[in-house]
Amino acid sequence: MSLATINPVEAKRRLANGSAILVDIREPMEHAREAIPGAQLHPLSTFDARAVSALGGANTPALIFHCQGGRRTADNADRLRSCVVPEVYILEEGLSGWKAAGYSTSIDRTKPIELQRQVQITAGLLILAGLLLAWLVSPLFLGLTAFVGCGFVFAGISGWCGMARILGLMPWNRLSA
Repeated sequence: MSLATINPVEAKRRLANGSAILVDIREPMEHAREAIPGAQLHPLSTFDARAVSALGGANTPALIFHCQGGRRTADNADRLRSCVVPEVYILEEGLSGWKAAGYSTSIDRTKPIELQRQVQITAGLLILAGLLLAWLVSPLFLGLTAFVGCGFVFAGISGWCGMARILGLMPWNRLSA
């Protein structure tokens, strides 16, 4: 069962008059890179409905949840609905919808890009390198391309991505407290 959506214009109005609290359910690295000013971070990976329900004290106003594009929020509607507040909404199209409506975000380009994008960039570079090396050096380098493809298939089936794990350990992906 889905939650009601709220458009960015109405969400901004409600945030401005204090009748709603904006909750970012993305991961800390995503939030550190770009966020809607005033949004409170409560990532899905550590989501605690009781803590989120208590954000506004005894008279918690409506909660408006958002992610990057709206899909992650919609997919987790049941978890978000478990917050005990009178009104719970999903921000239409998430952060992307907020920006499309012309509203500002705080951006810190010194923070790393999202891990998923890092995986896509790295995998793409490995595939291109394998193809280029196979063309210039030896057809055996097609094995690199096959290895990356097999890794993607495994990640899709199992939900575990070794490349994401390795990239997550890199120094640039460690958020300072």
